[in-house]
Amino acid sequence: MEEMLKNRIRFARRKQGLTQQELADRTGVSRQTINALEKGSYTPSALLALKLCRELGLRFEQLFFLS
Repeated sequence: MEEMLKNRIRFARRKQGLTQQELADRTGVSRQTINALEKGSYTPSALLALKLCRELGLRFEQLFFLS
C-alpha cells in the first residue's frame, strides 16, 4: 500500500480562528489551494509546507503525517 502525506491543516486553522482566505493570504497562495490541501487532493511543496507550519505555529510533524 502506498503511503500518502496527510495533514491537520483544517483543524489547526480553525483552532487559530483563521478562514481559508486568511491562511491563503498569509502563505501567498489562493483560497482554493488551502481548500485542496485540507481535502487532501493537493500535496504542498516543501516551501509551502514550511510556510503553513510557520503561520499555524506547528512543527512539520505536528501538521503533516503519513497515512
